[in-house]
Amino acid sequence: MSHAFVIGLLGAESTGKTTLAAELGAALAAPGRRVAVVPEYLREFCHRAGRTPRLNEQAGIAAQQSLRIAEAARSHEIVVADTTALMIAVYSEQVFGDTSLYDSALADHARSSLTLLTALDLPWQADGLQRDGPHVREPVDALVRAALARAAIDCAVVFGQGPQRLANALAAVQRALHPPQDDGTKRWQWVCDRCGDAGCERHWLASL
Repeated sequence: MSHAFVIGLLGAESTGKTTLAAELGAALAAPGRRVAVVPEYLREFCHRAGRTPRLNEQAGIAAQQSLRIAEAARSHEIVVADTTALMIAVYSEQVFGDTSLYDSALADHARSSLTLLTALDLPWQADGLQRDGPHVREPVDALVRAALARAAIDCAVVFGQGPQRLANALAAVQRALHPPQDDGTKRWQWVCDRCGDAGCERHWLASL
């Protein structure tokens, strides 16, 4: 992959990943940067096949998502990925009890410059074949967080309604693009603006 700044969006269903990806792409391209938004290949697969994937199709979908991100990174400064192979690995475990995709998916996702995890503070909405219901959001969120923790991959959790969600995401992107102290030896880590604790979400939750 090139030296593009890749933003990998993760999150349970109906947490605004697709909307946020499009909005981030438009906002980041405004200063004249070359920005690509890579859509979710799983959505394309479901629309084309008229069904959700089978177990033996999961690995191919994950590989295609990673390939499209890598291709976009070769010709753009910033790539906003409306999810990565890691979400396919999570869905494979959630739906099929299959954990075989995690190693390759985490290796691919680790090439992202920034991970944004969309919070569960948006109302659930039906969306054709892909969405199972609001009851799966917390288990999926837990699986995503556990996978990131195993691989020691930091993330910024994006809360907020409407324009505030985009503003919060952009703030995380700007901190990653222009860290206060970057000596080139430490991977960027999100820090809560209100308490300084990188793992803290209670202040965001209290404001909802």
